[in-house]
Amino acid sequence: QVQLVESGGGSVQAGGSLRLSCVVSGFQYSGYCEAWFRQAPGKEREGVASLDSDGNTNYVDSVRGRFTISKDSAKGTLYLEMNSLKPEDAAIYYCAARSDGRLCPRSLAALKLYTYTHWGQGTQVTVSS
Repeated sequence: QVQLVESGGGSVQAGGSLRLSCVVSGFQYSGYCEAWFRQAPGKEREGVASLDSDGNTNYVDSVRGRFTISKDSAKGTLYLEMNSLKPEDAAIYYCAARSDGRLCPRSLAALKLYTYTHWGQGTQVTVSS
């Protein structure tokens, strides 16, 4: 059974840092495409960063240079390191994965909802000014 379980959310002041974790289990392929999304109140869920088993990454422009996606394959854990946090980064953050063992699609599709078939339950990030 495929499971994605996030942790690491919390409250920080603007300029602070947080690291989100997502334990991914139950997939049968060595290849992967995984991502972080976020959803703020009243807004659509948006892709933040993606990573595949070839090391290809994609970031939405608003977080590039501040956020880093990575994975510890031995632990089966996907991370999102968030630095220089801004109030506009506040949202529920979700990890996501596609189930077919394929790499992430090129460019913008890597950060689209339809690319992913499995989702975690979300973790809240609050950033105060």
